Amino acid sequence: MDGQSRFPRQRTSSGDAYRSGPAQGPAGGTGTTRPGTSAPGCALHRRLHLTLDPADLVAVGSVRRRLRTALSHWGVPELSDTAELLSSELVTNALLHTGKGAVFDAVLGSDHRLRIEVQDGTTRLPGRRRDPDVEYATSGRGLLLVEALADAWGVQLRGDGKVTWFELALP
Repeated sequence: MDGQSRFPRQRTSSGDAYRSGPAQGPAGGTGTTRPGTSAPGCALHRRLHLTLDPADLVAVGSVRRRLRTALSHWGVPELSDTAELLSSELVTNALLHTGKGAVFDAVLGSDHRLRIEVQDGTTRLPGRRRDPDVEYATSGRGLLLVEALADAWGVQLRGDGKVTWFELALP
């Protein structure tokens, strides 16, 4: 699957996910790992796992700070700006539009490819605004940013909701 061509918003044959870029499996590992407790070279220890309460938009700032700290500790601070921006968009969408909490996972693979996943409790797929006045709107551009800046991104439906994800590779 890694050699697969990039197709924007491709629907899989089972109809359960959208993706852009090469298909990748879900992030591995479980549990919460804080920066400073990682073992060098171990992908399971290059993981940041956060659980966010419903409508807790103040937590978005905490996600950004903890992600920046983790990426610096993992030796890839150059991914911080883009990862923070796109993570903020996905977390904010999950908290604002679902009425439920979210689970945030960031995993840095041994290939120095960062995968961010935000899981929420609704199966409603995100969509672009269809409003003709969208250029004057104060919101609704988050997925456009994700599409423009991520190396790959997508949405995967799960039994208890969905996971919206993106990946960034070192430049």
